[in-house]
Amino acid sequence: MDKDKEMSEQDKVTNIDQKVDGGSEINQVNEENAAKAESSTDDEKAEDESLETVSEKVESDSQVVENTQAQISEKTEDDGEENADDSDHEDEIEEVDYSEYSKTELLNALKSLIATEKYLKIDPVIHDIKSHFDLIYNKEKENAHKEFIENGGDPDDFQYRSEDEDKLFFAAYHDFREKKSNFLKEQEKKKEQNLQAKNEILDKLRELVDGEETTHSISTIKNIQEEWKKIGPVPSSQNRSLWASYNALMDRFYDNRSIYFELKELDRKKNLEHKLEICEKAEALIGLDDLKEAIKSLNDLHEEFKHIGPVPRDEQEALWQKFKTASDAVYDRRKEYYDSQKEVFKENLIQKEKLIEKLSEYKDFTASKIKEWNVKTKEVLAIQKEWESTGPVPREAGKEINKKFWGFFKQFFHNKNQFFKELDEIRLQNKKRAEELIQQAEALMDNTDWQETSSKLINLQQEWKKIGPTPEKYRDDLYKKFKVACDTFFENRRNANKQVNKEFENNLKLKEDLISEIQSSAEGEGLSEESLEGFIEKFNSIGFVPRKNMKEVLSKFNEAVDTYVKKLGIEGTDKDEFLFRLNLNKLQADPNANRVLNKKEHGIRKQISDLENNITLWKNNLEFFASSKTADKLKDQFDEKIIKAENEIEKLKKKLSIIREF
Repeated sequence: MDKDKEMSEQDKVTNIDQKVDGGSEINQVNEENAAKAESSTDDEKAEDESLETVSEKVESDSQVVENTQAQISEKTEDDGEENADDSDHEDEIEEVDYSEYSKTELLNALKSLIATEKYLKIDPVIHDIKSHFDLIYNKEKENAHKEFIENGGDPDDFQYRSEDEDKLFFAAYHDFREKKSNFLKEQEKKKEQNLQAKNEILDKLRELVDGEETTHSISTIKNIQEEWKKIGPVPSSQNRSLWASYNALMDRFYDNRSIYFELKELDRKKNLEHKLEICEKAEALIGLDDLKEAIKSLNDLHEEFKHIGPVPRDEQEALWQKFKTASDAVYDRRKEYYDSQKEVFKENLIQKEKLIEKLSEYKDFTASKIKEWNVKTKEVLAIQKEWESTGPVPREAGKEINKKFWGFFKQFFHNKNQFFKELDEIRLQNKKRAEELIQQAEALMDNTDWQETSSKLINLQQEWKKIGPTPEKYRDDLYKKFKVACDTFFENRRNANKQVNKEFENNLKLKEDLISEIQSSAEGEGLSEESLEGFIEKFNSIGFVPRKNMKEVLSKFNEAVDTYVKKLGIEGTDKDEFLFRLNLNKLQADPNANRVLNKKEHGIRKQISDLENNITLWKNNLEFFASSKTADKLKDQFDEKIIKAENEIEKLKKKLSIIREF
């Protein structure tokens, strides 16, 4: 599961490029809305003047239209972009503190947010949930790793298996990212469709402007205006030319249809009433406590105001000043707020510069163990969390510090990925070795030489344990194939053994009779070492007993032998050697006798080595004792220890020679 976590950690790295070029979001909104406020006056004048009839226009009016046309295009381009950004902002997402949530609650919260389909709005909340889930997941993994090591496991062999709940969460998170990506692609697709729709409207408008005048022209042009307004944003590169064509055609329409002057005047009065209502709504926003909501609503009103159409000329300037005054009051509130935050932004900048300096220490980190990488990864992610919790900075510094921070962050994970690529190579080699063992096991699974084949398969199982980790996606299949091969052989052996169960029952009866004979002999006279060894040899030669009786009959046999030994009354060194040899004889009845003997021999050799090392150490220490009563006493103690150790070595060597006889 190390790899799962790495995959969870690599997911974070994939968003770095988006963050590197990002500045302060708040400052961007500030500048865009300020630009709107400045350009709105000229836009309204241009629209009103484009609706003047030929009889009302003078030469100077045409010049005004030309001068304001570029400003209209710039404003609509900004407005189009804002509409695209706000398309997912119908409702605010409730702010929630997820720090106390369990994994189940976080999973449910994630699913609930995804179900809203407000992918841009919920994106930062989703990442907040993901970070809290990662903290719990990493803690559980860390505890599992700690328990694994405390139970004697090798840290390099640790493999964490995710719970079903973890897999569901990561699957849901992946689903969100795909849906968000598809949503953005769909938005771009819609912009292209909107572009096509607006071009079709322009074609209709051209036909209307160049066609024969009818009584339906005014209603038709109103329908065209409504259709144009309802169509969403288009690619920003097309905004300027679209608006230029649209306004030019609208100008031509009203210039060419002076016969409808009275209808236009009535229409302008209706437009005036509508725009006055918008002004009242804008004025009501001045006292709204929620500044963010006020700005959003004001932007919507600007969009609506722009599309309504011209008003009577003598009302035009006063109306615009009324709307602009209300807008400026709202924008001034926002400007005061951001001016008050400048010192906070500067403090945030200082804090982020410190975090960059701290993160720079990790960009060249390298290690050879997963544990070391995991420790450093936790530290880097802690720095990242602190970075993201730090508020916005001055806009002019935002791009540069983001580039530095995420550059160092990306370099660390690049180095980590490089390490795991090399680790994957090792795992692929382990996979190849596992496949070789599977082939050997499958070649043996139908063999009927039970004893020899069993030993070979047991050796293969021991080698399997030494292989080390294999790639996660192959691990279960490899183990399943190897286990099936081993299980097939041992199942075949068990089935074959059913035929010899009767023989085992007979062996059990013979051994129980022999145990009774040993106990009876121990109560009589004429006891001897040779007789006891004969009993043991006979017991070992009888053969196997049913598995369920194996421990019981062996325990009874050991008790009978111990009773016989006590009756012999052997003392001293001869007793130790006799008992040792006796134990080795009894081991012959154990199916794993060879392995047990090897283990005993290894243990004796280690005891000899430890004693020899102690003797050398004690002799070296004797050279440093000065001549004194206390020193002489200590020397005697060390000499006594050395003599005892040397005697013990001789006994152990004697045992080794006895083991070699078996």
